[in-house]
Parts: sequence; structure tokens; C-alpha cells
Amino acid sequence: MSSKKKKRKFKGTLQGVILSEFADNPFKALNYKQIAFNLGIRDKATRDMVRRVIDQLYEGGDLIEVKKGKFMLPAEKLSEFANKHKYITGTVDMKETGKAYIFSDEGGDDILIMPNNLNHALNRDHVKVLILPKRKGRKPEGQIVEILKREKDTWVGVFEKSKNFGFVVPDSKGMPYDIFIPREKMNNAVSGQKVLAKLTEWPEHSNNPFGEIIQVLGQPGDNDVEMQSILSEYNFPLSFSKEVEKEADKIKYKLTKEELKKRKDFRDVFTITIDPWDAKDFDDALSIRKLKDNLWEVGVHIADVSHYVKPGTALDKEAYDRGTSIYLVDRVIPMLPEKLSSGVCSLRPNEEKLTFSAVFTMNDKAEVLSQWFGKTVIKSNRRYAYEEAQEIIETGKGDYPNEILTLHKLAAIMREQRFNNGAINFNSLEVRFKLDEKGKPIETYIKEQKEANHLVEEFMLLANKKVAEHVGKVDRNKKAKTFVYRIHDEPNPEKLNTFVQFLKKMGHHLNISNRQALAQSYNQLFNKIRGKGEENLIETIAIRTMSKAIYSTENIGHYGLAFPYYSHFTSPIRRYPDMMVHRLLERYLERKPSVNQEEYEAYCKHASDMEKRATEAERESIKYKQVEFLQDKVGKVFEGVISGVSKWGLFVELTVSKSEGLIRMQQMKDDFYVLDEDNYRILGRNTGMVYRLGDKVNVLVKKVDLGRRQLDFELVE
Repeated sequence: MSSKKKKRKFKGTLQGVILSEFADNPFKALNYKQIAFNLGIRDKATRDMVRRVIDQLYEGGDLIEVKKGKFMLPAEKLSEFANKHKYITGTVDMKETGKAYIFSDEGGDDILIMPNNLNHALNRDHVKVLILPKRKGRKPEGQIVEILKREKDTWVGVFEKSKNFGFVVPDSKGMPYDIFIPREKMNNAVSGQKVLAKLTEWPEHSNNPFGEIIQVLGQPGDNDVEMQSILSEYNFPLSFSKEVEKEADKIKYKLTKEELKKRKDFRDVFTITIDPWDAKDFDDALSIRKLKDNLWEVGVHIADVSHYVKPGTALDKEAYDRGTSIYLVDRVIPMLPEKLSSGVCSLRPNEEKLTFSAVFTMNDKAEVLSQWFGKTVIKSNRRYAYEEAQEIIETGKGDYPNEILTLHKLAAIMREQRFNNGAINFNSLEVRFKLDEKGKPIETYIKEQKEANHLVEEFMLLANKKVAEHVGKVDRNKKAKTFVYRIHDEPNPEKLNTFVQFLKKMGHHLNISNRQALAQSYNQLFNKIRGKGEENLIETIAIRTMSKAIYSTENIGHYGLAFPYYSHFTSPIRRYPDMMVHRLLERYLERKPSVNQEEYEAYCKHASDMEKRATEAERESIKYKQVEFLQDKVGKVFEGVISGVSKWGLFVELTVSKSEGLIRMQQMKDDFYVLDEDNYRILGRNTGMVYRLGDKVNVLVKKVDLGRRQLDFELVE
């Protein structure tokens, strides 16, 4: 019995259906083949009919021909269409697959953008999006119709030269197109070099953007070149301008009699700093002295950066633009020139320094009985590395043990109270590297957080909290003055429920009945998994369920710390928001009027954006070193934990370096494996073999691609 293909039935006339298809793609030129494909037409006769109808619509003025054989709706039809359809604005989040998602400015669901609807938009661009008709069971989709603002127009990549032209192959997955470089814009670059290219134009009908090489960075694989590439990729400057350096060079420490009158003198009060052993920018110090009746005076003294860096100066503008210092694996890119960050402002031992202080009177229960905020002058007695302070805490021996142990005791009480009040004890593992003289990683280790770290942390948290309370906590009938808060919203309920289901399948429980129960449940979970193979996996996913902490003038409290009021006061050498907090606190202590909230909200948004960008650059440098560490270890076997399951295969995180690589499903020859997405596992169809998220496995390093920062692993028994 012969079978015939069913002809497609259309609702309405073919003309109407074709016009609707153009209306669904109002800013895209389409030919008859694309229209036929979109309509599911495969037979030649009907496709020819589509071509004839399009020609008729063109002749009748219902379509315009923008390129030979490609048509779209005319302008008057577009405006008519625009009035009937919804648009949003948002930010592009590019994926490796070529798809993208739009984070809407108004919140709500992310909008999926297929590659053919990107219209030359790139990662993090701010765009206008047309919402397409929703298809049943599919995510909301859109089409980018306008690029409102390019996030960046420079890209790092490897230059490939031919006879009359060249291409830059970008490092970033956020730029999935090679950049065409005309011969006259190569800037003496040599094939194979890392370069910085600037986009100059992107013709409408060109798949690739055009650009020019503005800087030759050097040879791929060289440590300095790679670190500079990361900084350039994220638009961070590699040096300070001459104007900024000149301003910094003019700044000198000077304590006049007039200045001393404005400050409390703490030079004779026992004061210390506790920092990493290799730190240079000491921006916080602690003082302690015993008062009568078993009371203690504890001072949190912060470098008075705003005394030296004045609004409107080149220094201030540079600090604002950078927003933060950046901590790559092997270097610090300071927010302020070294003359200030490691010199005039740094609270080095046995040197007089100007500070802005929060001073607390506390009892043996670590309760704050009184507080004072103001300008001070200090002279640090001793600089401790964390390891030195930790040894005193553990042994009771060393320089000034009584003072260190008292601070430790008070901090430990505050820490316990904080967790009892609903703070969440996140303890994500941080990988560190021991580097050789050329910057190559020769060893990895996990950064430890011990009591000495907690000592400093608790007093910094106290100062940040109390400063925010001082400005923001006012009577109900009063309006608080504009201030810069560090806020952290509650978890997204949908993400939280997904995490609960994930934990259930991993054999864990999370109580989400109320805020207090959730915090306690989180902390119990983290204690339960401490030291186990699944620890880093679960904590990483837990952090992803959380909202991101940001800066804002609208205070909603800090969820993770369980503080109704919180700010950043304690690190003005390396964070611009802290400098804003110093200026505002000084202003309000002098009883001056509030500043403009809208203006400061814009400053907060910029600071949050720069912090996010710096974090991404720091992660990129870590990822590079993780891959580089394994470059000479191809063929070696390591223990790891399955950290992801997808249709492509298994992602495995190595225990030793936290490097993540892929075991490709097609390379698993012992069985035919299928993905069980709901249960985070893959199943062998014949053997019944199961590999699930969190399982420990041994893997062989099969391939290391340093350029792409990618690792391929192979399962071993």
C-alpha cells in the first residue's frame, strides 16, 4: 500500500500565513526558503507557491526587498505591528551553545534568544527585545531588535594572519564570532600573538564584525600576557595615568596641631593589625584596653582614605571608575596607586596613621554598652600574619598573648550569637596556588579559615553593622538620611525549592518553613557535609540559590548575615563604596543635610557592577591556573567528584585542585549511557551502571586545552 505525504493545512489564506510569519520576525529579512521552512513546508510544489505569493505581496507593496531575494515588512507595517506587541529591555547573557538569555530590567522570567535572533548583540549588551508569540511548553522567546548600549567594544584573542587580511579569534565565550581585521589595521601584529582588538563596524548582512588591533599583548602561555589578557578582557586598566600618579605623589602624611584637635588620639593605646602574610595594604587595625568593672574598650580603626582622596580629583575619579581592587592569582591591581594603598594610607607598624574609627565599650559577654564614631590617629604596635595570631590563640604563647586572647574570646561570643540569630555559615572552599618564578603553578592548596580569621571578621562585621545602624536606624516618624548599604535579599523561592529537591535526592533535608528554621537547617547541613567529597558541590549550589549581595541606598537588610542594617566601612583602600560610607558618615556626624538619593543609587549600581566584573576576572585567573596546573599531567590519574550531569557527559571536579573537566558520554565505551535528568545521573542501558551527582570517581587527564580553559577526562576503574 502506497503512502502519500499529507499536505500542510493552513488556517486562513496562504498570503495571510506568510504575512504573519514576516510579522513574527519583523526586523529580519527572509527569503522564500526560510518562510517555507518555518511553516513546515518541504515539498517543492508548495515551496514554489510560497515564492509566487511572496512576489505578489512584494508587487502589491505589502513587502519590501532589502536584499536580492530577501524581504521584510515595510516601515508602516512595522509601526502597526509594534503597537500590538510587547517589548522589554534587558541584559544579554550569552551561552556556549550560541543561545542567549535576557535578564529583564523589570525582573520576571528570563527570555530565550536563539542564535538567529541575536542581531549582532553580544554578552552583557543592554538591548531592546521583542517578545515572540509563546509556544506551548516552551520558555518565553524573544528577538533582539535594538542594541541600546554595548557593554564593551574591545576583545582579547589570538591573531591569525593571511596574505591580505586577518582574524582575531576571541578568548571569551561571550564573543562567538571571529573579528575581521583589514590589512591596514593590523598594527604590526604577528600571527599567533595575543592581541586586543577594537570593533569598528558590523555591517548588517555580515556574519563577522570588523575591527582593528589596538594593542599587541604578547605570546599565549606567557604568565604576564595571560594575566594582562584577563584584565583587558574585563576592561580593567593595566596602569594608572600620569595625572593620577602625579596627584598621588604629592600626598604626604602630616599631622598638624589643627588636625590633631579634630581627632581622638589613640597613639598610646595598644593597637595591632592582622592580615595575610603577603599583604601590603593594611586598611584595618584593632585596639584594646581594659576599663574598670570588667569592661573593655575595643577600637576598629580604618585607614582614613577620604582625608587624602577628595571628590572631584583625578584620584577620586579613577577610584570610582575602578570601583575595587582586583586580586588575580599572582598579583593585585589596586584601586588606588601604591603610594597610597601600600604607603601613606596603609596602617604599618610603628608609624603614625590617620584613621576613621568605630570604638566600642564591651562587657565580658561581648555586649556593646556604648559606641563612638569619629576621626582618630593611631600607631600600630605590631603587625601579625594570620598564622602568628593563630599560634597565639592555640598555644597562648607569643607577643601580647593576653590582648589577642581577649579579642579572640569576644569575637567567638559574637560569632556564636550571630549564628544563633539566623546568620548562615557559608564556607566555600578557596583554591590557592604555589607558583614558580615564571608564574607557573607547581602546587595547589585550599585556603583555611581559622579562629584568627574569624577574630578579624567579627570585629569588622560589628563596625560595619553599627555604622549602618547609626545612620539608618531612626524613629518611625523620621526619614533616614541617604546612605550606602550592603544589602542581601532573601533566596528566590523557585531556586530554593529546586535546591530542596536536589538535596532530597542526595539524601539531605532542608527545612524552609520559616527564615530561622532555614538558617539553622543550612548550618546543620554544612556541618554534616564538612570534609566530605560532596561538600564543595553542595555549598556551591547552595550559594547559587542565594541572591547576590549588592550596594544600594534602599535598605532591606542583609539576609545571609541576619543583620537588619549593614554597610561596608572597613576597606576603603580597596573598595570605593567604603570611601562613600566614610564621607557620608563624616557628613552626618557633622549634622549636615542628606545627600541626593538618586545620585547615590547610581553610584551604588556602578560599584555593584564593578565588583561583579572584578569577581569574574578573579575567577577567570583561577580557572586558567587550574587548567595550567594539569598541563604537564596528561595521562595521570586523580580522584574527583561528579559535579555535573548533562547530555554531553559527566563533569568531574578534582579533589586536589578543584579543576573541573568533562568525561564525554561518547567516550564511555563500556555501555550505552542515557541521561536521567530528574535524578542527576546517567544510566548504563545494558549493565545498569549508574553515575550520579556527588559520586567519587577516579579519572585520567586525557586532554588539556589551555587556550579554551578546558579539560577532558576519562573514567578509570
